[in-house]
Amino acid sequence: MELSCGRPTAALPGMEAESPGEDYESLPTSASLSTHMTAGAVAGILEHTVMYPVDSVKTRMQSLQPDPKAQYKSVYQALKKIIHTEGFWRPLRGINVTMVGAGPAHAMYFACYEKMKRTLSDIIHHGGNSHLANGIAGSMATLLHDAVMNPAEVVKQRMQMYNSPYKTVLECIRTVHRTEGLGAFYRSYTTQLTMNVPFQAIHFITYEFMQEQINPRREYNPRSHILSGAIAGAVAAAATTPLDVCKTLLNTQENVALSSVNISGHLSGMANAFRTVYQLGGIPGYFRGVQARVIYQMPSTAIAWSVYEFFKYFLTKHKLEKRAPY
Repeated sequence: MELSCGRPTAALPGMEAESPGEDYESLPTSASLSTHMTAGAVAGILEHTVMYPVDSVKTRMQSLQPDPKAQYKSVYQALKKIIHTEGFWRPLRGINVTMVGAGPAHAMYFACYEKMKRTLSDIIHHGGNSHLANGIAGSMATLLHDAVMNPAEVVKQRMQMYNSPYKTVLECIRTVHRTEGLGAFYRSYTTQLTMNVPFQAIHFITYEFMQEQINPRREYNPRSHILSGAIAGAVAAAATTPLDVCKTLLNTQENVALSSVNISGHLSGMANAFRTVYQLGGIPGYFRGVQARVIYQMPSTAIAWSVYEFFKYFLTKHKLEKRAPY
């Protein structure tokens, strides 16, 4: 059975014609909120865990004044050195808190995106695909995603840093809360939003644009979803790397880097982070770790979209088969 999107599906014998709102591109309107959220949660957990070792490398490569023992020339060389000097499992430290955060964060993220995209497309483009609607929907979904994910990001990045003093996730949470207060878990929230809102807008617009080019009939095509997701992730990641460097500085509060520019206490605020990065690394400082970030995001977004689109295909196909006469 061929599933397509963007136009009404022809009626099958003994079946009523599908309305444009019940085609493949959107999850079935009869699907419950839990269905949207389950699909998003699975996609999110896989996206963050499969490429987690590269994310660990990215965090270290964004360090503004790294320890001489933690200076790397490439992602491969970094992973090889970390495993050789710190142990096989070291690149995975902090993955558990990421999984705990990614599940609910992406559940709300994809559910909000689908709902907002459908609603805004009806208003802006009378039900057709609208790049503006895709961008706005992705940005709104990011607000929910980051509210859940930001504390997990703080803990994760502190666990990933070289010579991290924290042995476990719980120790990190307790220590940060005791020494820096609850606000420490959201110190980078505004910077995270400033980064992720344009990231997701670029990401969703690029993905939908690529789908129009290589999959104009919007059929379930795993290769097109993987390719579109990878390109969208790479473009968005490269464009927003300066903001990611600032976010990493706010999350990790690198003592050596901050003390070198006479900053005592804790650094806060996006403007202060931008100023500090420039003081320490100049313009090139804003692009530290760009290679690792792009290498991480390409397969991550490809995985997320391919898994999510599979759920959409599976649910829609199941719905049509239930309607078909025996």
